Amino acid sequence: MTTEGGAKVPVPAPARVVVVDDQTVVREGIVMLLGLLPGIEVVGSGGDGEEAVRLVAELSPDVVLMDLRMPRVDGAEATRRIRAEYPGTQVVVLTTFADDESLFPALRAGARGYLTKDAGGDEIVRAVQDVLSGDAGLSPQIQRRLLERLSEPDQPVPAEPPDGLTTRETEVLVLIAEGMNNQEIAREMHVSPATVKTHINNLFAKTGIKDRAQAVRYAYRRGLVKPPRATSS
Repeated sequence: MTTEGGAKVPVPAPARVVVVDDQTVVREGIVMLLGLLPGIEVVGSGGDGEEAVRLVAELSPDVVLMDLRMPRVDGAEATRRIRAEYPGTQVVVLTTFADDESLFPALRAGARGYLTKDAGGDEIVRAVQDVLSGDAGLSPQIQRRLLERLSEPDQPVPAEPPDGLTTRETEVLVLIAEGMNNQEIAREMHVSPATVKTHINNLFAKTGIKDRAQAVRYAYRRGLVKPPRATSS
């Protein structure tokens, strides 16, 4: 590009983006949308958190657009690994769920942006540009929810998951302690029963838990859930 005086003005390189989502149709749709947006180049895509970390190691993208609720390794855990091992790559969470359970673990893990999947192209471009310039790329509704959460009194700061558990494994453990079976947990987390079983096998292996009764005791001992208060008759 040149100015009227003939001086050359450097054209900024497009942001190199990796898209990670476990639903193939959603992932391909996002890739297609990003291909139409100015200033963005999609350099890779993957279906879970393990692939996200591998793609970042191989491709050194500027930004990862990261789904949260995925099998094997969820988005929050993948974000934590990426930010720890590859700090030059920023993460923008792109998810269906704009709730506290998804939002705050991702932000604590190091995500700089957070968009819902109904975000338009302009919002996505703005979020990518914001995180690359050092700002937080949060959609307006997420900013409002964050401010609401910060203004709530006496909010305890959640502890880091024990024994290397991921955010999703911890969530499954809490739901077990609350008395839910696998089918109920699957409905609550919007995943398949097979995914729930995988999370259970993983958390049992990490903690040495052998059955659901031990899981309940473990959750109470680690302070992940509080025992019910005794009621006077």
